[in-house]
Amino acid sequence: MSQTNINIRIDENLKQEFDAVCVEMGLSMTAAFTVFAKAVTKNRVIPLDISADRLPNEITLASENALARDWLLPEEDEAWANL
Repeated sequence: MSQTNINIRIDENLKQEFDAVCVEMGLSMTAAFTVFAKAVTKNRVIPLDISADRLPNEITLASENALARDWLLPEEDEAWANL
């Protein structure tokens, strides 16, 4: 299979951060983009559940708290009030 180059524009800081995360995962940026491209083409979705120990955000925490309290709906649970 022949290979080709892709040129993209990306913020320099984001590139450096992305490279650092790839290194933590034992990947090159090329390998990470290849994995991403293969997942998108195979599953026809943008895979957003790949992570490197990220902290949950406020919405995730609120939803987990709601689920822990007998599946309350957002309008029934004060945890959602400030979002």
